[in-house]
Amino acid sequence: MTLELTAQDQSMLDGEQGPSAAAAMKILVAFSKAIGAHSLLDITGAHIDGCLYHGKAGLDFVERLVEGGGRVQVTTTLNVGSFDLIHPGMVKMPAAEEVPARRLMKAHMELGCQATFTCAPYQTRFRPSFGQQIAWGESNAIVFANSVIGARTNRYGDFIDLCCAMTGRAPAWGLHLSDNRRGRILFELAVADPEPSDSLFVGVGLIIGQASGDRIPVIAGLPRPRDEDQLKALGAAAATTGAVALFHAVGITPEARTLDEAFHDHAPEETIHISRGDIDHALARLSSVPDGAPLSAVSLGTPHFSHEEWMRLLPMLREVAPGRSIPIYVNTGRATLTRLQEEGALAGMEAFGLIPVADTCTYVTSILERLDGVVMTNSGKWAHYAPGNIGVSVAFADMKDCIRSAAVGHVVRSAS
Repeated sequence: MTLELTAQDQSMLDGEQGPSAAAAMKILVAFSKAIGAHSLLDITGAHIDGCLYHGKAGLDFVERLVEGGGRVQVTTTLNVGSFDLIHPGMVKMPAAEEVPARRLMKAHMELGCQATFTCAPYQTRFRPSFGQQIAWGESNAIVFANSVIGARTNRYGDFIDLCCAMTGRAPAWGLHLSDNRRGRILFELAVADPEPSDSLFVGVGLIIGQASGDRIPVIAGLPRPRDEDQLKALGAAAATTGAVALFHAVGITPEARTLDEAFHDHAPEETIHISRGDIDHALARLSSVPDGAPLSAVSLGTPHFSHEEWMRLLPMLREVAPGRSIPIYVNTGRATLTRLQEEGALAGMEAFGLIPVADTCTYVTSILERLDGVVMTNSGKWAHYAPGNIGVSVAFADMKDCIRSAAVGHVVRSAS
């Protein structure tokens, strides 16, 4: 397979722009040939998923680029790390792990990356626009960018995303190309909810993630969402239970104004009907405990809480007034947290057990004080990963039920 390179690409590959650019281009060229790309294309931004410390190899890779004088060539945001740099005292981590975890985050900044440390870069000032070519890591960010915004990225894993950022280039392949963005499998939703709950969107996401395989799903009949956060929850769930990087919701997402547009005038390869019972069954599988189980904590904000979600949560806290005995952890981006602090929105909230977490997430970093009880969450992604990652029992419910449960000390759900 021949990969066409521009004079600029070849200059980087030949080391004329420094050893770091050469190393990144060498890896990108090998990757592009392996996937069958014929050329590279310019990108306007990148989001790096390699800030979580998994071992020395990841740190060595970034350090090599730093030592070679490397700099990212496009605006580059950073995903969550293994440490909350804003609230370091709450992280339970041995010094032998803390030092390289902190260093990995700092080393990315030395390459010129923005210190966003959020899994929701689309909630920052660096949000891309429709049609822009980007190279993003982090599964929920990828599916949101492709589906809700209509930007274009493939699912880029650790190191490849950074190589794209270092060169400003990505392989002209996959979801970067219009022909590859057409829907292939149709999900017909038969649920008439004028004010659909957040859980409905999570349930739909779980189902399409499990059933789509490598095919782009199209959803017909999805109720109009209250806001982008419900689509965020759908995409995160779909990317958690499957490999979904793009979904089309007919009449809602920008590349699916009609069913024909979503399928590029082709017929779907398969049609799957989703009933209320299907959604209830998918959601039930997220919980490992029954109603009434004693609660040790609540964890919200996976993906990171937006400002709009905070504006829904804070009045609930004031209304329900849960006490200090059940901590309510809320994972959020540092930019969102700064805005809340400047607005004075968090004043007095510690009385209700509120604990903001920035730069990381409670299912990947040791932050929760207790792991022996049940943790309640409104996040399909958190509920899916936390049992395996940190060994907790999980109860899933909408945000309001999470707060009600924190007030009474055990799991309660509206349907019970």
